Amino acid sequence: MAYVRQFLSTAASSTSCRLFVMKRTVQNQPGSCLWCSPFESADKLEYFPRKARIRLALSNIQPKVLRVKSEQKFHLLRSDAPFSALRQFGYGSSNTAMPINVSNSGLISCLSSTFYVSSRRSFSQVTRVVSNRNNYGGAKKGGNVEVTVASGDNKVSHRRQSHVINKTKSQEQKTWQQLYPPTSKSVLIVESATKAKVIQGYLGNMFEVLPSYGHVRDLAARSGSVRPDDDFSMVWEVPSTAWTHLKGIKVALSGAENLILASDPDREGEAIAWHIIEMLQQQDALREDINVARVVFNEITESSIRSALQTPRDIDANLVHAYLARRALDYLIGFNISPLLWRKLPGCPSAGRVQSAALALICDREKEIDEFKAQEYWTIEVEFHKKDPNSANSISLASHLTHCDSRKLNQLSISSFLEAKDIERKITTSKFEVISSKTSKSRRNPPPPYITSTLQQDAANKLNFQASYTMKVAQKLYEGVQLLNDKATGLITYMRTDGLHISDEAAKDVQSFIMEKYGENFASKSKRKYFKKVKNAQEAHEAIRPTDIRRLPSMLVGVLDEDYLKLYTLIWSRTMACQMEPAIIEQIQLDIGNADQSIVFQSTCSRVTFCGFQAVYEDSETDRIRCDEDEQNFHSEMYETLSNLKSRQPLCLSKVGLDQHYTQPQPRYSEGSLIRKLEELGIGRPSTYATTIKVLKDRNYVTTRSRILHPEFRGRMVSAFLSHYFSEVTDYSFTADMETELDNVSAGLTEWKGLLKDYWTRFSKYCEQTSNVRIHQVEKMLEKTFGDFLFASLPSGSRTCASCLEGTLIFKVSRFGSGYFIGCDQHPKCKYIAKTLYGEDDEQVDPENNKNNVEEPKLLGLNPGSNEKVLLKKGPYGFYVQLGEDRKEYLPKRASVSQIKDVDSITLEVALDLLRYPVTLGNHPDDDQPVVLRLAKVGFSIRHRRTIASVPKNMMPNDVTLEKALELLKSKDVRRCGRPKREVKASDLTASIDLSVLQERLTNMINMVDSNNILVKECVPLCYLDECVRHCAFNSSNFGSKAKEISLRICSD
Repeated sequence: MAYVRQFLSTAASSTSCRLFVMKRTVQNQPGSCLWCSPFESADKLEYFPRKARIRLALSNIQPKVLRVKSEQKFHLLRSDAPFSALRQFGYGSSNTAMPINVSNSGLISCLSSTFYVSSRRSFSQVTRVVSNRNNYGGAKKGGNVEVTVASGDNKVSHRRQSHVINKTKSQEQKTWQQLYPPTSKSVLIVESATKAKVIQGYLGNMFEVLPSYGHVRDLAARSGSVRPDDDFSMVWEVPSTAWTHLKGIKVALSGAENLILASDPDREGEAIAWHIIEMLQQQDALREDINVARVVFNEITESSIRSALQTPRDIDANLVHAYLARRALDYLIGFNISPLLWRKLPGCPSAGRVQSAALALICDREKEIDEFKAQEYWTIEVEFHKKDPNSANSISLASHLTHCDSRKLNQLSISSFLEAKDIERKITTSKFEVISSKTSKSRRNPPPPYITSTLQQDAANKLNFQASYTMKVAQKLYEGVQLLNDKATGLITYMRTDGLHISDEAAKDVQSFIMEKYGENFASKSKRKYFKKVKNAQEAHEAIRPTDIRRLPSMLVGVLDEDYLKLYTLIWSRTMACQMEPAIIEQIQLDIGNADQSIVFQSTCSRVTFCGFQAVYEDSETDRIRCDEDEQNFHSEMYETLSNLKSRQPLCLSKVGLDQHYTQPQPRYSEGSLIRKLEELGIGRPSTYATTIKVLKDRNYVTTRSRILHPEFRGRMVSAFLSHYFSEVTDYSFTADMETELDNVSAGLTEWKGLLKDYWTRFSKYCEQTSNVRIHQVEKMLEKTFGDFLFASLPSGSRTCASCLEGTLIFKVSRFGSGYFIGCDQHPKCKYIAKTLYGEDDEQVDPENNKNNVEEPKLLGLNPGSNEKVLLKKGPYGFYVQLGEDRKEYLPKRASVSQIKDVDSITLEVALDLLRYPVTLGNHPDDDQPVVLRLAKVGFSIRHRRTIASVPKNMMPNDVTLEKALELLKSKDVRRCGRPKREVKASDLTASIDLSVLQERLTNMINMVDSNNILVKECVPLCYLDECVRHCAFNSSNFGSKAKEISLRICSD
């Protein structure tokens, strides 16, 4: 108890300290004060019902109370400040709040007011909420100091808006020194661990390369994180994992003179660099003598990295402003429309600026298909033959009808069978001869090099890759792989680009290699240049190409997995082709007609006289666009036949074919064609295409069937809702124009806050108007829009209620808001449901138990050993196979099939083979512990205790033996899992602190505490080294009918 008294006395000794012990009487209302320090009255205390909210009590600012609402025990852990500069701490339960607010010279700075509140499982860092005061923390007039307060595992940080940007502008005239060769220690920050490992091998010990693992902070994912009324200030949230990475950077900077930010060369990369500097400055980790520089490179090769270090620069403020504008704009749209969707269209999770425009494209195409009226038309194909006097066989010649009755035909000229038969009679009663023969030459130019969109399109069309998977594979090729010579390097340039240009050095290298491999006449005489023809192209980076064109795909067999090798081959062949000569095509056209030429047929054929760039696709390195040999022979023979026919030469009619056709609507979008359309309209950016499509799939707005995007009815409802109430959001031109405005911000032509203000003024009116719309109005709008679709499939074809015969069937939202149905408008008098959507067969089903849309299980067969059913099922994380049916208190064996692309191809044998894992291969010779082969989400892996090694994709799991498993466990590509057991040392139990000097400050305060019946129990020692000295438990009978306990850890230096 003496320790507790001394601690409270120390806290109260500060001239600006306020200590309160409160009892809550009514929820959300001020409670009675059990005790307070003599420096402040209790009537200024306020409660906040939200979790983990605090405001710092300065000497001239009214104090607020921290309230952590939880039934768990909470503990105080030491922050970075010493015990003499005690930080705030708080703890409580559902009925109590007991905060201490401390302020002194060491706490006024807004960069150092952090404390930790923890439960037994998780930690939260909470920082004070700062008001915009001239006398506070150096926050000058006009500077927006912003703070986030987060619960759970997310930590929170302030941000003084444009702090680094303003500093950047003042240093525009700075002369940068080359950072390579190095003269002092430097810390270089990249985005991924793979990239860091590769670059570290290039630069040596004078550089320490660390990964940031992407963004170190982002907008807090809750309402109010962008504040239009406060000059568009923003609230940032720092994930708990990011603090670990930032701590590593802080430690590395302790002995460094240069901080080099080498994130990706785009807006997001620039923003990551800016966020890192902001966070390091907030933690006082950037000394004044540290030189902060920004470098960019387009490829991860040794020469490229060193060249980038020789041309450092500052952070581009315009790119950061464009990033802030984009994040704020997307946030304002998403976090204002999404809540309206939840209320007006229950079950529709979200809407966004780019995703809504993409969804509108898909749904508009579906509407065109629904409204399309097919038309009948006929085509007539004939075959002629000529008796070759030098051959026993005659040669057939296929032709199609182009003119009839001296009239040129179009697609719909022959619209019925009767017309086609009439023309057939005229053909069979006529004699035909060659009218004319015309030969021409054309040049087929090579395709341009790949950019993000065209790579995704070709990968989808030729390799059946989804856009997100293409970017994942390309990211790995860009970051680098370990080659056979034990050297890691990047294989391709940066993959998020819309630029078509290739550097002069790279183009010369490609042309030189073309001359060596194919000959001088195949290489372009000069560098071929390509230009973008779509809207809003930035063209800030090179096109996607191999970093070394002489690294052939065949050299990477056994190094890259199959899919990675396919994508590299695609990029390599396109890069070679784009700098080669055009192919020369010779075409012959033959017109065949009757005597008066009232009926004319046409035959065409072409052949390649110089293959040019097509040579690379016929190379043994790639099998892309390779014609079959028989087809080539046929084309060659056909061309020779046509060229040998002379004018006026008679031909014999051997066959007439009549074919019926119907006009087809525009096809639905595939991922590739949707990306092409988005690019043409200027919607989105290369980095957003794959993410946009993935979000639409994850939200169940669209589904993919046979590589075609089909809109779900839920997605069509969302698109119709947005088009009706937020027409500007789904307008293609608006989204494209906004991209143009954001590009202008990047170029420094538009002020970003002015852009946001102009948009928010218009957008907020839409939100206000829509918030007043009732659900039944939305139902009527959707019923009018989709009436044909909703009521066409009713059994009776009538909208009269089949049950009460009085009501009318209407479109309605279910009571639980998780689905939609067609029911009687006389509800609740009549509860008839004619048709349900999204599994709403039973409205009484609890939606809490039906959050996941799981498809009906597919029976694959029976297990021969146990006679149990083997089922293929779909859960929230994808498809899986299961042995046996679900039963109460029984967990059937399951195995993920995420590694199998075609789920329909899964058979009983495949499922049983997957369900037999994990398999114990044997015991490890070192410790006699088992070595297990397991099936993971991304493939097979081997585990021995805490060590996990991945099985290469080119190795079959049946081929993995104990010996091979031991070799894989000894390789470099292993990882650790779990946490080792901590050994408790004797010194951990003897932590102490000299508190005798505090004895005199004890008496008055502890008597006040005792007078309020706060019972102090005995102290319990803890095993937390120097951080925790004693463990004190409080129990107050005044805090409710049921006693609550609060645990306190006292911290020392």
